[in-house]
Amino acid sequence: MENLKNLKILYIEDEEIIRHNAVEYLSFFCENVYEAEDGLQGYQMYQKHKPDIIICDIMMPRLNGLELIEKIRTKDQKTQVIIATARIDTAFLLKAAELRLVKYLTKPITESKLHSAINDAIKFLTQDHSNILDLNEQYRYDLLNKNLFKEEVLISLNKKESLFLELCAKNHQRTITYSELENYVWEGYMTEQALRSIVKDLRKKLPKDCLKNISGMGYRLQVVK
Repeated sequence: MENLKNLKILYIEDEEIIRHNAVEYLSFFCENVYEAEDGLQGYQMYQKHKPDIIICDIMMPRLNGLELIEKIRTKDQKTQVIIATARIDTAFLLKAAELRLVKYLTKPITESKLHSAINDAIKFLTQDHSNILDLNEQYRYDLLNKNLFKEEVLISLNKKESLFLELCAKNHQRTITYSELENYVWEGYMTEQALRSIVKDLRKKLPKDCLKNISGMGYRLQVVK
């Protein structure tokens, strides 16, 4: 994994075999891997070692994963957090966005899932910004998990809407050209009618004036500063 050797990782999981296998795998790439068997011990290890990345199960004795991260987030917004869970529902997704989780992994956790999530965490560590993009006071977009929320509501996006918003959100500092949209959303062929249709539908789901047309160039996402 990229740039992992000198980082500190804390893995929290109450199932010993799962924890042992994950720690053993991570130790091949990182010299500083710590482990804990429940949320309370995990918080103590967090205070002692100040890890760069935390990976924890959601269902744990004494202090569950979300309670643990909520406790950490009262004073620490930078530590990258990856949650492992067997079940994902809207309530969980809302809480994940609120707590600025980097990623949630559905069980069973494979080496490839773990590898991808760790690299995502490293990216946000080096760039020093959150994966949650606030569009305004009501709307927020989760860049990694590709979810759009309006307050407590998860807004449904079809495949092309999701790709369009993802491209604009990841590059919100600049205008996305028509050519980029054609290649990313339509994979090479975009009609004017199709573009107008998707923009019209997306604007209904986004804050007013959030998706701006830059004449002759493309589209840009306006976000709160």
